[in-house]
Amino acid sequence: QVQLVESGGGSVQPGGSLRLTCVGSGRMLDYYAVGWFRQAPGKEREGVSGIGTGVNLPYYHRSVEGRFTISRDKEKNSIYLQMNSLKPDDTAVYFCAARRDPYQTAANLGLINPELFDTWGQGTLVTVSS
Repeated sequence: QVQLVESGGGSVQPGGSLRLTCVGSGRMLDYYAVGWFRQAPGKEREGVSGIGTGVNLPYYHRSVEGRFTISRDKEKNSIYLQMNSLKPDDTAVYFCAARRDPYQTAANLGLINPELFDTWGQGTLVTVSS
């Protein structure tokens, strides 16, 4: 099964930017929907953004829309999350995740529902504070 490894987390001040990268093994992401999720201490894991395998329209949680941008490079088997205008509430461990989408039907809320994803990276910590 595909394996995912995240990188790019760190500590920044409010208003700063970070770019997260997730690299998958082999070419197994070709038929997978992928997404970014986050979990703050003591809170439930929530979806941040996801992108499917069909027309590849991204979907964003309303809390990050306009600030974060998800993208994928199938040739590099990589997923990216550009995070701008970071806020303290963005502090969390960020995970990339994937699920099989052979019929290219994953879209909208299905791209940020953690219950639908079964392959996860180890997480990378993002801390936003003054």
